[in-house]
Amino acid sequence: MLNPIHLRTLQECVRTGSFAEAGRALGYTASAVSQQMMLLERAIGAPLFERTARSARSTGLAIRLAERSRDALGALDALHREVQAMVAGDEGSLRLASFATANARILPEALAAVVAQRPNAEVQLDEGEPDEVISGVVDGHVDAAVVFEYDLDPRQWPLELCVDELMAEPLWIALPEGHRLAARDEIDLSELAGDPWICTRRDTAGARSLVRLAAAADFVPRIVFRSNDYSVVRDLVSRGLGVAALPGLALADDGVRTKPILGRQPHRRVKTLYRKQNTNPLLPIALDQLARSCAKFAEGWQATDRDRRAETATP
Repeated sequence: MLNPIHLRTLQECVRTGSFAEAGRALGYTASAVSQQMMLLERAIGAPLFERTARSARSTGLAIRLAERSRDALGALDALHREVQAMVAGDEGSLRLASFATANARILPEALAAVVAQRPNAEVQLDEGEPDEVISGVVDGHVDAAVVFEYDLDPRQWPLELCVDELMAEPLWIALPEGHRLAARDEIDLSELAGDPWICTRRDTAGARSLVRLAAAADFVPRIVFRSNDYSVVRDLVSRGLGVAALPGLALADDGVRTKPILGRQPHRRVKTLYRKQNTNPLLPIALDQLARSCAKFAEGWQATDRDRRAETATP
């Protein structure tokens, strides 16, 4: 295989007509240039210069090889710049996966910030529940996954993955506008023992958490509707068809009254999973932007809670 360093030196030798001049242009000695040209001649099996005691005239083969190698060396330079850009995170690809409510509330701002910082990078996003996306992270097909875990339904994550908590979403009770408890500042769950409930599908972390939350209040929830789409859950609540326990990211200003739970406050915790060995330079940027987006939501919930408490304390 031809050495690109030797080809670049050949181009200078042909351009300047001198080993010494080529060496000065490239930072080599004339002896080093001569040695490189001998190695190149050995590699192609033919002489490139007509040598005398004082000069080295380029042969027709040398001139043609110098011309033909320009495109190849230009492409190699371009490849080198692309590799440097990928190493710096200016280019390359980032593959993320997340669950539906995070995709709706957290990921858009975070991904827009990543693209703004690295406009030449390719950013991809997939959607799935935690159990559906973990294997992609473990296998290396996904750089990072945003997942959730309920306090009342703890789980173990693969040991080979790094787990960073982005935020803790408080669980809120969602009530219809005309519900008998809609004016309360906090909801005692035991007072909802006789109400119909709306929650996620069977055998989901949200459904298990609701059953355990109700058990702590000494009742079994009567679940009448199930959906993993929180916009559907809120719509059913707004129409007076039941009450629900919603994580913070599922809240919206759509006519549903949301109240904190009296006493112990359970949470759904949003986390990122990624491989310890992942060296993708875009990954730290994405993790930072995800943390920033989540911090904004957490600040919003804290402000809402402070406002509610201030209103309650006002005589």
